[in-house]
Amino acid sequence: MEQSKIDRISQLTQLSRQRPLTQQEQAEREALRREYIEAMKESLKSQLDHTLVIDENGRGRRLKQKPNT
Repeated sequence: MEQSKIDRISQLTQLSRQRPLTQQEQAEREALRREYIEAMKESLKSQLDHTLVIDENGRGRRLKQKPNT
């Protein structure tokens, strides 16, 4: 996510502490927050996809995603 969008989230949050946000500002902040959360999830998933766990024999194995229940 671009730094300018993160800065805009911070700006809107600070503004909300000073006065109520308009509906347009609230919608913008929520959309930016959703985008930020998705970017963080993708980043974490990528990091975990490239993580190896070393077993007791010294062999590395990739992490596997657990099935959803």
